[in-house]
Amino acid sequence: MRIVLVGPPGAGKGTQAAYLAEKLSIPHISTGDLFRANISQGTSLGKQAQEYMRAGQLVPDEVTVAMAEDRLNQPDAQRGFLLDGFPRNQFQAEALDSYLTDRAQSLDAVLDLEVPESEVIKRIAGRRTCRNDSSHTFHVEYKPPKAEGVCDSCGGELYQREDDSEETVRKRLEVYHRETEPIIDYYKAKGLVVTISALGKVAEVTQRAMDALGAKAA
Repeated sequence: MRIVLVGPPGAGKGTQAAYLAEKLSIPHISTGDLFRANISQGTSLGKQAQEYMRAGQLVPDEVTVAMAEDRLNQPDAQRGFLLDGFPRNQFQAEALDSYLTDRAQSLDAVLDLEVPESEVIKRIAGRRTCRNDSSHTFHVEYKPPKAEGVCDSCGGELYQREDDSEETVRKRLEVYHRETEPIIDYYKAKGLVVTISALGKVAEVTQRAMDALGAKAA
């Protein structure tokens, strides 16, 4: 299957993408991974992206699209893929359509993970990260540490990253509503969108998604 995954920040796209890609035996292709791979490999696209990122600017659509197309040309993506974070706006969505049309291919589904804005803020603003090791993460409500403010794994101090502050989350939501949400209507007009609730346990959301994609493929 060829799938695009959309949803607001905090919807659990990365987590669900990894599980779904494994279950469907297709590669999980995320924008973040594309940037990191191109930068670490020193590709011309990676060098361009790094210049913009160092300047605190968004990577231009043309560079992002070129990275995505290069990745989609690789052998493991020929039988399907799951895109996470791409397309980010209508320009990128139209570029993806053109790319697929040129190869006599098309998307099978656009999976929309729906979650209330209040839950998004609670999920992200409640995150706490260990100062000693950023891979040690907790949540004040959903995964609290045994001792408040102390990492269970190493005893390091837990803190709220600036990116996880409520103010930053609200700004990220504004960007999502302005730039990414419109592509849902774009894909709805093509009959591709399946919307599921992203509330509940991870396994429950994954099963919901599999059922929805199965119905779409039937």
